[in-house]
Amino acid sequence: MNAWNYCPACATPLAMIAQEEDGGAVERLRCPACGFTHWNNPVPVLAAIVEVGGRVLLARNAAWPSKMFALITGFMEAGETPQEGIAREVKEETNLDVRALNLVGVYDFQRMNQVIIAYHVVAEGEVRLSPELVDYRLYDLPDLRCWPAGTGHALADWLRSRGHEPVYFTPEENAERRRGLD
Repeated sequence: MNAWNYCPACATPLAMIAQEEDGGAVERLRCPACGFTHWNNPVPVLAAIVEVGGRVLLARNAAWPSKMFALITGFMEAGETPQEGIAREVKEETNLDVRALNLVGVYDFQRMNQVIIAYHVVAEGEVRLSPELVDYRLYDLPDLRCWPAGTGHALADWLRSRGHEPVYFTPEENAERRRGLD
């Protein structure tokens, strides 16, 4: 579903209009009055595999089903590097201080039109969750299970880098942990 209905420059209703671009004619939402183009570029999202005392912290968002835990994520803000952004997100969401971080990889999440930049962070401190998170769990590496989407693939890649073959939730298990979201 596209949230763009009107031109932000002149308020004219946007329309799908083909126009010549570098690679040829491309149909995009454009303003027929002033020529504004909605590029619909993916949004950068930061994700953290948070390691605390040798264990990995997964958290549950207040809007999620009770069985769904995942990585700490958040949007990068203007004026910060991805590294600064993920350190800020970890602090805001968990109260933990990031002591070291390394890039795990970059992952597409097309369903949400996002590009996920995933880091492994080593953090310390006392966990105090932000109001948007309601629970967390600490996992030993062999006990982690991965989910078949963006941040789950990042977790799987990181586990492989640590010498652990990742185990994914079965489709039935993943449906159960997501029940109520879709």
